[in-house]
Amino acid sequence: MSVKFEKETVKTTEAVAGAAAEAAAAVGKDDLLKNVGEAITKTKGGANGYLAAYLKHLQENPLRTKMLTSGTLSGLQEFLASWIAHDRSKHGHYFTSRVPKMALYGAFISAPLGHVLISILQKIFRGRKSLKAKILQILISNLIISPIQNSIYLVSMAVIAGARTFHQVRATVKAGFMPVMKVSWVVSPISLAFAQQFLPEHTWVPFFNIIGFIIGTYVNAHTKKKRLAALRRKHYGDGSGRDLGGRDGRDLGARDLGPRDASGRDLGGRDLSGRDLSGRDLSGRDLSGRSVAGGRPGDEYPPGPPGPRRDY
Repeated sequence: MSVKFEKETVKTTEAVAGAAAEAAAAVGKDDLLKNVGEAITKTKGGANGYLAAYLKHLQENPLRTKMLTSGTLSGLQEFLASWIAHDRSKHGHYFTSRVPKMALYGAFISAPLGHVLISILQKIFRGRKSLKAKILQILISNLIISPIQNSIYLVSMAVIAGARTFHQVRATVKAGFMPVMKVSWVVSPISLAFAQQFLPEHTWVPFFNIIGFIIGTYVNAHTKKKRLAALRRKHYGDGSGRDLGGRDGRDLGARDLGPRDASGRDLGGRDLSGRDLSGRDLSGRDLSGRSVAGGRPGDEYPPGPPGPRRDY
């Protein structure tokens, strides 16, 4: 009885010790997460953290902060997309000339444009919190603001990619407008509804920049992969047997002899030497040396020069 009681006491003590260790580990993990959160938001002690400092700068200098944010994210998006798609420059680097160009686009085109358009949208619906107003705000954003932003985006991407004429830019916009709009019509209502419900208005543009960064990186990497695959098919073939000129097994200077049977003769009556089965070659001369019209050998050709004269 005493031995049994001692065993149960030992088991209980071990269980309590294990629970205490797990609780300590959980507390340590919670402290770690708390410290990470405080490092980001810094609500402890009234000190400014990274997010709090960013939001402060966003309120004090909204356009400048948005320009720095959009420029950084746009350049990083291009670099990550190149890395994901293995799209290197001619020197073998992922940091291509498009990275600084995208950063300039984000800082000096995308951010000011988004700042103006979102400010107008917020000004129109300021103080209107009804469900009808929120739905109308989403509709205006998707039917007016998104088409403007996407059109400017496609024009900028065409110029960065090397388009220099109006027709080249228009072709790029025409080809990419609807695919980009379809993505916007899926993502924009969800992100805008989230911003309406949970975010203060001065954080909307950075929030949309982050959403655009994630979606843009995926779309950019996918586009790069398709372009690289098309280049590989162009230079190395697609495995269908076609050579670089687009011909399937034919020599560039050869004529197609038509369908042939197993003996090498084609079904039109000619063998591979160019003679047909009646004994005539393709020039009209038969194999005996006579022309098709009948006559002496060589009648169809002009006489050659006379030979040397012999006197007997």
